[in-house]
Amino acid sequence: MPTPLPGMNPYLEDAKHWPVFHKQMIAATYQVLLPGLVDRYRARIVGRSYTSELVLFTSVTRETHAEEWIEIRSRIDGRLITLVDVVSIANRTTAAGQKAYLATREEALNQRANVVEIDLVTQGKPPVIMDRTKLPASHSTVSVTRGNHPDRHEIYTSTIQKRLPKFKLPLASDDRDTVYDLQQVYQRAYDLGGFEAVLQQPLALPPDVKLSAEDLTWLAEQFE
Repeated sequence: MPTPLPGMNPYLEDAKHWPVFHKQMIAATYQVLLPGLVDRYRARIVGRSYTSELVLFTSVTRETHAEEWIEIRSRIDGRLITLVDVVSIANRTTAAGQKAYLATREEALNQRANVVEIDLVTQGKPPVIMDRTKLPASHSTVSVTRGNHPDRHEIYTSTIQKRLPKFKLPLASDDRDTVYDLQQVYQRAYDLGGFEAVLQQPLALPPDVKLSAEDLTWLAEQFE
């Protein structure tokens, strides 16, 4: 069933929903990518884990995070071709999360692999530092970094009021890109996670979600 908003639903940034949604985004991405990969590639889901700390007055709260991403590798020699990673809330809001995310990215780029970053989170700050001053205002971004040009980034943006973008996902340098429809993958993840029932009635937005007054007004109108 279609999601209630044209783009990413910010209610999914709730701590109760995000872990399930993140996992379903990885599963949906894998399902969508797999049929389009010819015999020369294989895809697999890989994971990382780390612990973040939150200092509250005289106590320290520790939280363990487990995150998955997708590797597309050469079937012949196992070489990493493309990494597809979905940025988590912890990647944007904790030092440990940023460090773990960047370590995964750096390892891929050191192998001259392509890196695709899907960031649907508004909280915190993007884990990758780059010049974003010329980008339009957005709530969701996709960054494509090709292994042969690690300092260049192909950026695709969207807002909660717009459909998530299609973009070119790079494979081997001697192969053509494959078209990735992020809205299609997001819709599948939304369905797999059963969020239609969970988010049918809007709840309170997580306090750290970053939306303008105009966006908040528009959002409220969608659920009237």
